[in-house]
Amino acid sequence: MLSRFMSGSIRNLEREYNCTVRLLDDTEYTCTIQRDAKGQYLFDLICHHLNLLEKDYFGIRYVDPDKQRHWLEVTKSIPKQMKSQPPFTMCLRVKFYPPDPAALKEEITRYLVFLQIKRDLYHGRLLCKTSDAAMLAAHILQAEIGDYDPGKHPEGYSSKFQFFPKHSEKLERRIADIHKTELIGQTPETSELNFLQKAQSLETYGVDPHPCKDVSGNPAFLAFTPFGFVVLQGNKRVHFLKWHEVTKLKFEGKTFHIYANQKEDKKIILTYFAPTPEACKHLWKCGVENQAFYKLEKSSQVRTVSSSNLFFKGSRFRYSGRVAKEVMEQSAKIKREPPEIHRAGLVPSRSCPSITHGPRLSSVPRTRRRAVHISIMEGLESLRDSAHSTPVRSVSHGDSFMTRSRSQAADVGGSTSIISDEAYSPSDSVLPTPVAEHRSVEHAAAAAAAANGASGSIQEEKESEAGTPTAGEPGGGEVDGGGRATPRAGAPLSEVEQANKFVLSVLRLLLVTVGLLFALLLLLIVLTESDLDVAFLSDIRQTPEFEQFHSEYFCPLRRWFACRLRWAGGLLIEEERAGAEEEGAPAE
Repeated sequence: MLSRFMSGSIRNLEREYNCTVRLLDDTEYTCTIQRDAKGQYLFDLICHHLNLLEKDYFGIRYVDPDKQRHWLEVTKSIPKQMKSQPPFTMCLRVKFYPPDPAALKEEITRYLVFLQIKRDLYHGRLLCKTSDAAMLAAHILQAEIGDYDPGKHPEGYSSKFQFFPKHSEKLERRIADIHKTELIGQTPETSELNFLQKAQSLETYGVDPHPCKDVSGNPAFLAFTPFGFVVLQGNKRVHFLKWHEVTKLKFEGKTFHIYANQKEDKKIILTYFAPTPEACKHLWKCGVENQAFYKLEKSSQVRTVSSSNLFFKGSRFRYSGRVAKEVMEQSAKIKREPPEIHRAGLVPSRSCPSITHGPRLSSVPRTRRRAVHISIMEGLESLRDSAHSTPVRSVSHGDSFMTRSRSQAADVGGSTSIISDEAYSPSDSVLPTPVAEHRSVEHAAAAAAAANGASGSIQEEKESEAGTPTAGEPGGGEVDGGGRATPRAGAPLSEVEQANKFVLSVLRLLLVTVGLLFALLLLLIVLTESDLDVAFLSDIRQTPEFEQFHSEYFCPLRRWFACRLRWAGGLLIEEERAGAEEEGAPAE
């Protein structure tokens, strides 16, 4: 607490702060911002740097010192949102996935969305069946290295590149076969477009998973997609609610509620528990923004949302920005020469990112892939690549991919759907990124190697490094991204916490009640002293108590206010006269 207070005091003395934003191609954009700069200023700087006009799909993300992810709010001051000391470190990511990425107006926008979805595929957030996985990887190869050339691409060349957290040799051979035979002649633009069209049809397209637990304490992943709200649990999609079915999102502490109306006026309430209150609030804000973006027709329909039914309790939040329909209408009006896109070939992961475009794929022999197939920058990268607090295991993508089409997604509704033979558990970088802390290069490289090649749970690796007990051991509980033990997300509150919570609620209610009574009393006094001819007011005026109050309290108070006003008015008149005399004196 003292360190945070001191860091805030130090920041207040500075007028400018250095800020670094990591882009989707792993390059960095560094700038200096003023102390009162808002998030919109930084976001516009980055979009101008990228020559990006269809910018409403993107956002800036950062991680606070407690390893909690946040989207940078464009209407608020940047330093006030950051809880760490400068220089600030953030990253650019897709915030709202386009419902139809192939329909984007400009190629630069499609390219950035392509980079994001390729990242989702690599980190296990985008699950698909084996045939689709091979096709997606082949499109990436074609976009990156062009047509197959026997002189440049020896046998087994596809095994040098890592498209998924893990995959089999059979899948690698299938990727090479498709690249050799089916994609010859495709330009990078065409391959990226085909990649987007294929990814759009997958069950988990646009999923940014939030780790939670259900009421029984079972792990689950909650996500907001262009088509609605999704709950993934085990190898199934246990809930899918279209945006027009979702009526309300609310949270209290670690508890998150989703209210929905389905067919035949069927009302349902889903309840889940986030790892921390901060994670639950982030989940709620993401849901509010996604619902407004995809559901509303106009941004003028956006309303301030409260997390509680009581106006004096909970958080209030309002989405600021255009909605999806307005974004598409605005994109249709874009008329300019297509901006130049700098695409890079394959660069070994141990190489430093290029200043202009950076590495796009890791090209390292298989024997060394486990050690360095993510660059140091990628090991430190996106906030999307952190599934903090809940134990997460890498998914084996060998032959266990399964999907459904978008048309099926619209028809299935809330019914259970199998998404994979394996449990949905997106893998992560060990470093939950980016955090505004200075770590050594050796530590970052070791973390990246552990994330890529080690078997078992990444959370267990964090626990072993921190020397803390695992969740299954006595007194273990769960461990957050910083290696600190935390209670289970769905565990009941202690008696002290419940008592404190009850006392705070009672105090809030008492304070609001006293305030309302005082306001009503003032209103009643004003009405009774007015000239309104109302029966019940006339009755009040005729009572002895009112006459005593009127003569002993109200009239003296009114005369005192009238005297003060006359005195203040006299001072103003004298000042005006003195000023006029001073102006007239030189003229004479």
